[in-house]
Parts: sequence; structure tokens; C-alpha cells
Amino acid sequence: MIALSLAEIAEVVGGQTHDIPDPSVQVTGPVVRDSREVVPGSLFVAFVGERADGHDYAHAVVGAGAVAVLASRPVGVPAIVVEDVQSALGALARHVVHRLGATLVALTGSAGKTSTKDLIAQVLRRKAPTVFTPGSLNNEIGLPLTALSATAETRFLVLEMGARGIGHIRYLTGLTPPRIGLVLNVGSAHIGEFGGREQIAQAKGELVEALPEDGAAVLNADDPLVRAMASRTKAKVVLFGESAEADVRAENVRLTDSGQPSFRLHTPSGASDVTMRLYGEHHVSNALAAAAVAHELGMSAAEIATALSEAGSLSRWRMEVTERPDGVTIVNDAYNANPESMRAALRALAAMGKGRRTWAVLGKMAELGDEALAEHDAVGRLAVRLNVSKLVAVGGIEASWLQLGAYNEGSWGEESVHVSDAQAAVDLLRSELRPGDVVLVKASRSVGLEGVAQALLETGAEGEVAAR
Repeated sequence: MIALSLAEIAEVVGGQTHDIPDPSVQVTGPVVRDSREVVPGSLFVAFVGERADGHDYAHAVVGAGAVAVLASRPVGVPAIVVEDVQSALGALARHVVHRLGATLVALTGSAGKTSTKDLIAQVLRRKAPTVFTPGSLNNEIGLPLTALSATAETRFLVLEMGARGIGHIRYLTGLTPPRIGLVLNVGSAHIGEFGGREQIAQAKGELVEALPEDGAAVLNADDPLVRAMASRTKAKVVLFGESAEADVRAENVRLTDSGQPSFRLHTPSGASDVTMRLYGEHHVSNALAAAAVAHELGMSAAEIATALSEAGSLSRWRMEVTERPDGVTIVNDAYNANPESMRAALRALAAMGKGRRTWAVLGKMAELGDEALAEHDAVGRLAVRLNVSKLVAVGGIEASWLQLGAYNEGSWGEESVHVSDAQAAVDLLRSELRPGDVVLVKASRSVGLEGVAQALLETGAEGEVAAR
């Protein structure tokens, strides 16, 4: 964070200082909510959670070097006490962002946010110092913490914004007002909470409504609900996609033999070829979104293409591809799942597994509401249409819908199987995997299928895969 004195912070957040001998002492380190992340110069934010109360760690964090605690009550060590810690954290982030003067890029969408954010960051940091959301910390706590990690040298701040209801993104843009706003897509993620895709579009579009007149709304030309958001902004509109009308578009899209996308990138200032290190055709749209942002910020087509071709995955369990010594390839995409990302992952598996035996180890897609049965059934059917060798559906009723869809689509019989839990999936795969097989593991985060992928990558003393 930029250096601020405790007196300045107290004024910004409307707090009272307690047990602070010298209010001119500065916070020079990061603002953190996890006591394990405290370093000398930190400001520790004490949240009260379901399992732990941050106030209980006040003495320990100050002992570890924290300058003070942002708290909702006095804690016996230097503290700035406020009525609401979350609101105070947001106010501090808003103040720091205003002081920085960095260009703020915000993005949202139903699928691909984290992968696209990572691509944007990797492209922009070739131009100037860039700070970006770690992982998918995109809510009312993670977003301000990311903004506060910027320093005086930061020129680009790339923030992922999530939403679980109308008004959420409006709140986040109030904390960190963007100049460039990117909307990737409107899909089925969280449709059970929103009530429909139109409501999702309404929520995601709050991002472009927050843009200034001299800003830019970067919109997916291939998604009608996103493209329609052009009418909701005063900012310049930049379209990306495979549509001929897109300002930044892809031509000659293909997948390499290993499943990595290759295409010709076209921008208003030129064209250049891209071959990505990431896996799956869905990354073409993500790359075009990143290219549109980078072009708007002054980068050439050649610079962007080089950066996209060299970019890797920065966030765990998102199409994380690892080959075991015996030639079995594990594709760990288990961080989360929705119908759109599930279809994209299956298509990537089919491309990667040409001439090889392929396994789709799939579990529940959460928060689909009344669409849950139909969407799980459709994913099972798609696995058959893509000629996936074997589907392993893991878990309860949703997994049975996956398996039933596959069975009804292709009468797979023994080619699809429903197992009760992750350990049962590991046991099955341990006994049946052969050298050269490709295994995709994917489900919503709550299912915890990343443990299957991790277990498959652990090799015991005798060469067997060891289950955790």
C-alpha cells in the first residue's frame, strides 16, 4: 500500500484511535485479514467470521510487526476502531485508488473471469507495473484488499468483480471506479440465485453503467446480452469476438494437436498470429478480451500477440495440465463449474485426447436452480457426442443426472459410471488408467474434486497412484 499514517487512515475511515502512542506512524506494508500474512508495517483488518474472530489475534499480529489493527472494538494494542470494518476497508480502498491515479480495469462475466484477468495482467505488465486480483478474490472484501496492495509505482490495476445479486457490482465500482470495464459473457452461473439470464445481464451491466465518458466499455460481440449493454454506458464501446463486426477479432481459429488455440489476431491497428500455451478453444474469447483492453491502452497487435502467446495460467485448478511419468495426462479444472465452462472443458478434453483414451471425471454444477436437471443431463449427453471414452460422475443426485444423460444419449452402459464420492473415483481410476490416457477433473468448488486430481498425481513408492 502507499504509505499512510495511522492518523490519516483514521480520518479516511471515520475511526477513533486507541492505544496508539504516535498517530504519525505510517503503514508501509500490506493490508491483510489473515494473521499469517502479517509482515512488519502491515495493517491487520479484524473481521468477525463464523469460525474465528480476528480481534482475538490482535496481540499476535502486532507482535509480528503489524502497525495497528482496524477493528470494531478496542483490543489492547494500537487500533483504529470503526463501526463497520468492511465499510471502513472499502473507504480506505477508495481513498488509495483516488490517490494513486492508476488506470483501473474492471471485468466481470459468468465464466472465464479469472483466466481473462490473468491474461490481461500478463499482457499489461509488459507495458507498466500492474497489480491484479489474486485468484478469484472478487467480492466486497477481496477487491478492496487487492486495490490496497497497489503502490506508488502501479500504473494498471486489474480487478475482477463478482456478483451474486443486483447491486453487487454497483457497490464494487463505487469502491474502485474503473476507466475500462470488460464484460465477458452472460451465462448460467448462479442462475438459481439471480432467477434468469436477463437478471444476470442486468447485474453484470452495472459495470458499464459506472464508466466515465472518457472510459471504454469492452463488450463481447458474440453474446447478444452483453452486446446490448452498449446502450447502458456513456463510454466508448469496443467490441471483441469472432464476429466480423468486432473491433478486435480472431480469424483462422484452430487447436493444435495438444489442444492449444491458435489464431490470427486482428486489431484496429494491425494483425498478428497467436498460439497460446493455455488449453481449450474457450481461451480464444478470453484472449480477445485481453487484447481489446491492451489495445485500448496503447499496445500494438504484435506486442499483444507476443504476450498472449507466452502467457500461462496464474491461478490454480483451472485447466492445469500435468503429465505423469507413465504418460497419463491430468487436466485439473476443478476450481469451479457451470454449464458454459463444463462444455468448454469437455471440448478441450476431446481435442487433447485425439487418438488417446479420455476420461471425464465430473461432479455437481451448483446454483442452477430449476435448470439443474436439464443442464446436468445436457453435459452428460455432450460427453457422448464428443466421443469421450468414459464418464465418471461423482456425487449425489446431480451426478446421477450426468450419468443418465450420457446413457440416454449413447447407451454407453459400461462407458459411464456413477460413483459416490471422490475417494471412489480415485479407487476406480487407480485400477483402470493406462499410459497415455487423458483425465479431465471438473465440478463446482463445493464438491472438492481437486483432491481427485491431486491424488492421481501422487505416485507411491511402487509407482501406484496414492489416494489422500
